[in-house]
Amino acid sequence: MAKAPVLTPQAVDFPRWYQDLINKAELADNGPVRGTMVIRPYGYSLWERMQQDMDARIKSAGAQNAYFPLFIPQSYLTREAEHVEGFAPELAVVTHGGGKELEEPVVVRPTSETIINEYFSKWVQSYRDLPLLINQWANVVRWEMRPRIFLRTTEFLWQEGHTAHATYEDARDYADMIHREVYGDFMVNFLGIDVVLGRKTVRERFAGAINTLTLEGMMGDGKALQMGTSHELGTNFAKAFNTSYLSGEGKQELVWQTSWGVSTRMVGGLIMSHGDDSGLRVPPRMAPVQVVVLAIKGDDTVIAKVREIGERLKAAGIRVQVDDRTDIPFGRRAVDWELKGVPVRVEVGPRDLENGTAMLARRIPGGKEPVSIDALDALIPKILEEDQATLLRESRERRESRTVDVATIGEAAEAAATGWGRIPWADLGPEGEAKLAEQGVSVRCLVAEDGSVPDGYDVPGTVAIVARAY
Repeated sequence: MAKAPVLTPQAVDFPRWYQDLINKAELADNGPVRGTMVIRPYGYSLWERMQQDMDARIKSAGAQNAYFPLFIPQSYLTREAEHVEGFAPELAVVTHGGGKELEEPVVVRPTSETIINEYFSKWVQSYRDLPLLINQWANVVRWEMRPRIFLRTTEFLWQEGHTAHATYEDARDYADMIHREVYGDFMVNFLGIDVVLGRKTVRERFAGAINTLTLEGMMGDGKALQMGTSHELGTNFAKAFNTSYLSGEGKQELVWQTSWGVSTRMVGGLIMSHGDDSGLRVPPRMAPVQVVVLAIKGDDTVIAKVREIGERLKAAGIRVQVDDRTDIPFGRRAVDWELKGVPVRVEVGPRDLENGTAMLARRIPGGKEPVSIDALDALIPKILEEDQATLLRESRERRESRTVDVATIGEAAEAAATGWGRIPWADLGPEGEAKLAEQGVSVRCLVAEDGSVPDGYDVPGTVAIVARAY
């Protein structure tokens, strides 16, 4: 096989390895405006698979998809003081349109709490209208000073859920359900990333929320990545927009709200969690292409056989691509598929046909072996599930082996140089959190001693997870 294009080894320069992989696996390019990105077809296919699975989960949670405008009157954002203060440095504001100065500047959507509340206040009249569960798939713009493709870009793609409930308890429970059952299950069992579910500190929570729940993943270099968040908004936006309802007792009450979202940042998390020095490794359950069947040479019999194998595997419910481009050297094609992280390659040449076998190459554990062509239909589904489990196990083992218990701020900062630190929140507190922030280390989340999500910020036994983060 031809030698793979050189990726900077992770151990030498992890950020450079990340950029090399995005380029050579043809995932994305930088856009013409600083901080924007062009997502290439294979990179977009990864997002599409995430989107499809997540969309089904969101609908199962009772939410319906809708769409709201990209442009938001600037006055909407100013109605909730904490919200506008939190987003002010990131806003893109349009002051001219159609060759004229606008009477009121408009903000390019950074998130949609404000504009959605404007319409919730119209749609919600009675307790019979609740809960109102809405989701939107959209792009958002947050002016990014230190962009990095997929991780932090000025424009990115996401889903944002927004709900209104009759009581605090209903809103709290719904935010928790999205956090655990929708996002948590998706990231663990679909993406194969062993995320930690926790509560954000007051310093780190969403602007305008009373509580933020987060999912934090450890990347291959030991840094943390916030993979998704679910927010309890209380009645903050309801007060600002007079989003109220007539209760069963005939009283006018404010609604209690949630918002929650995940974005194309998950593509970056996928790369940094599972990639190696040979390229990407895609979890089989989410892989756009689970198996690629390659013709080694342009022999008519070989090409006919790889197409036949492809059809058989498709009939078995496997996502397959046949690569019979024999005008391109086989070694180059094999390397390209390895870079893209396709879980299984089935390679067929004239000698293989004589023996009734194909060469089976597994991307995730590595290795190649000849197998009977007739056995592929039964064998490959088992291999895909094994490899899915392998990625999750590796993710969990990395996080556990690189997380250490610490007792002081100094030890916490030291632990964050190579992984994560766990320190009692009572020993750290907001003052210690501020001191760590001066060193580029943040409290990623608060967890209970048993690893569950604590009920509040000052629950005895609460532990802070500290790390450097993307």
